[in-house]
Amino acid sequence: MASEKCRRNDPWYVRYTLVVLTLGIVGLLILLPLVNLFAQAFAEGAGAYWDGLANSADTRHSIFLTLVIAPVSVAFNTIFGVAAAWTISRFRFPGRAILTTLIDLPFSVSPVVVGLLFVLLLGSKTPIGGWLLAHDYRVIFAPPGILLVTMFVTFPFVARELIPIFEAVGSEEEIAARSLGANGWQMFWRVTVPNIKWGLIYGIILCNARAMGEFGAVAVVSGKIGGRTDTMPLQVQKLWEGQSNADTAAAFALASVLTLLSLVTLVVKVGVEGKFREGPNASADGS
Repeated sequence: MASEKCRRNDPWYVRYTLVVLTLGIVGLLILLPLVNLFAQAFAEGAGAYWDGLANSADTRHSIFLTLVIAPVSVAFNTIFGVAAAWTISRFRFPGRAILTTLIDLPFSVSPVVVGLLFVLLLGSKTPIGGWLLAHDYRVIFAPPGILLVTMFVTFPFVARELIPIFEAVGSEEEIAARSLGANGWQMFWRVTVPNIKWGLIYGIILCNARAMGEFGAVAVVSGKIGGRTDTMPLQVQKLWEGQSNADTAAAFALASVLTLLSLVTLVVKVGVEGKFREGPNASADGS
């Protein structure tokens, strides 16, 4: 009520100044670059746009690799996120605070440092990497390394969305389900999942968006091998640094595809966000 009263009593020039300033910053930093990106991508027509995407085997492979790495990373982190959120919210044990802190670690570590850490751990000159290489299994400068660093940088998203939801919902409904004879899986699918579904979907959306756009960590562990380890962000950089106008046009085309995927993710996020915000309260009220 107090904030609503303050809003009504603000002078009109303060309100309009803040609105115009906000819209101006958003337009300058977000909308203008987006419009320019698509304008450049289609500057030479739809045919040139399609050629920029379809004529290069390296570009096609980068799209394929991104669309494989991102869902696999999301799947692993979804399983981990649900398990971690359940563990942290339902149990009290020594080291719980440390575990919660470690989940947040990827937020504070530079992606480039993450890539370097994996190179130092699994590179060909390390004991683990040397052993893997001796058994014909390459991790660094190969897709498995890209998957590992992508999983690392997207590690917290699902867990961090679910922990407060688990704590808000509580365990009463789960205990009631078990007392009525439900087994573990029945309780999970019929009680737990409905209570957390919007937060879970929201976390998956954020995780997928980060996975598709990751550059720094992937650049370190991939080796930027064309047609083998380049994801879409890496291929955009390579095309942009090319010497021909065709490479520049292809860079804009591929960047627009990555942007479209992000915009689709954003639209889904907006659709889910309202349900997500209502979910914990509704669940806590028993609805």
